[in-house]
Amino acid sequence: MINIQNKQDCTSCRACVQRCPKQCISMHEDEEGFSYPRVNLDDCIDCGLCEKVCPVIHVSEARKPADVLAAVNPNEGERLRSSSGGIFILLCRQVISRGGVVFGARFDEHWQVAHGYAETMEEAEAFLGSKYVQSNIGESYRQTEAFLKEGREVLFSGTPCQVAGLRLFLRKEYANLLCVDFICHGAPSPGVWREYLKEYVARQCDRQKYSFASPCKNDEIGVSRISFRDKEQGWQKFSFALSLSVPERARRKNSVSRSIHLSETLHENAFMQGFLRDLYLRPSCHACPVKELRSGSDLTLGDYWGIGSVLPEADDDKGMSAVTVNTEKGRDAFAACGAEVVSHRSYEELRRLNPAIAVSARVPVNREKFFASKGKDIIWRMRHYSRRPLRQRMSARVRGFLSMLLGRKGKDIVKRLLKT
Repeated sequence: MINIQNKQDCTSCRACVQRCPKQCISMHEDEEGFSYPRVNLDDCIDCGLCEKVCPVIHVSEARKPADVLAAVNPNEGERLRSSSGGIFILLCRQVISRGGVVFGARFDEHWQVAHGYAETMEEAEAFLGSKYVQSNIGESYRQTEAFLKEGREVLFSGTPCQVAGLRLFLRKEYANLLCVDFICHGAPSPGVWREYLKEYVARQCDRQKYSFASPCKNDEIGVSRISFRDKEQGWQKFSFALSLSVPERARRKNSVSRSIHLSETLHENAFMQGFLRDLYLRPSCHACPVKELRSGSDLTLGDYWGIGSVLPEADDDKGMSAVTVNTEKGRDAFAACGAEVVSHRSYEELRRLNPAIAVSARVPVNREKFFASKGKDIIWRMRHYSRRPLRQRMSARVRGFLSMLLGRKGKDIVKRLLKT
């Protein structure tokens, strides 16, 4: 039976929960805000099915893609609404147009991230955009299996570990299933996100209340939009954007609502600072069992960071997708979706420019301190523990100074000095 001794050994794909024939496995959130399975020993029949569907126990071989592409959606509006080059929406449209179903991650009514399915393009819009929180997979594997057995075409999208969990859960190949994952940096804590969002909204209420005829209460403010990757200032300098609906009372009994749009660049926003410093990623993300395309996905999507350094004429700062074609099924699906192929690239180049496809995030030095400092404001904790160690900050400044004076040679000098 599943018995988690080391937290790095669980990705929270929940395949074990959904496959258990006695439904005796439940998920429980720990002090870091991550969920782990717990077995009710009184009901367990020790059938071993939970272990057979675990992607940490059953790790696949590393793969090399059949093709690597830099690609974009030719519809500029859809491309700008997407985090990268807008390929995912094209794949959704292709499947839904044939009466199929698309699974993906979306915000729920409390602005937490959960998996769901869409049967129309209007519903699929909720899946667009990166969501830097680990999603609750819910019953998605069971629902996927039911649709597949009905003969319907299914596009399942998720993190590599979620796709690996689905494929083990299904225990067989389905011709009508297309699996799409993405280049994953890591999954931040749902508990940390929940705490951050509550504090962030409360702070905005305090800042805005003096402009009202009577002060607003926190529970009167409604979040109407969240984007972790807003492109208002460009793809490479994306922003965290959030819109609030705030009641503004007139002198009489009538009241109206106004919308407040808030935006902070990836370097200004506290949550994004912590995420990019790997401060509150799931423990398994630091020893990911499905890097190097081990998930079994047909297509892998991601950002083609650094495309301007290898293909400057193609970089318009509106988003460029990296697409790895992993199977023939994936090749057929991509060829039919209507994406514009900008260039065929090499896997070695992609690994260099977006190393998260192959390399797990390192454990940051302040991770334990961050989680041990509960009780203090979450935004303060994020900013404080996201700061790089003094040695790194000083070396970055010296590197910058020497690069201005000596160019590339200056950076090389600093690297050699730090190694000695």
